[in-house]
Amino acid sequence: MMLIPCPECGPRNENEFHYGGQAHVAYPADGGASLTDEEWAQYLFFRDNTKGPFAERWCHSAGCRQWFNAVRDTVTYEFLAVYRAGQPRPHLHSRDGVSA
Repeated sequence: MMLIPCPECGPRNENEFHYGGQAHVAYPADGGASLTDEEWAQYLFFRDNTKGPFAERWCHSAGCRQWFNAVRDTVTYEFLAVYRAGQPRPHLHSRDGVSA
């Protein structure tokens, strides 16, 4: 069981949360009206699939019900940073000194 650090409630069990996908995906400016079918499909279905630190959206659905962002290492499952929705992704340094 993972402990997920909610920015409002503190660390809670993972079963209190819902995963919301990749963070910082910009919604099309005109609601997608001017996008081709291929561009719309790209927006809806294609996301980064990185190994290592990855910015994600989470909702504390069984607690404060707030959406927030987290940077989680997809290899170790460790949460490296948690920050409120609307805030920029924090600049992180990994243990080996490489920027994440």
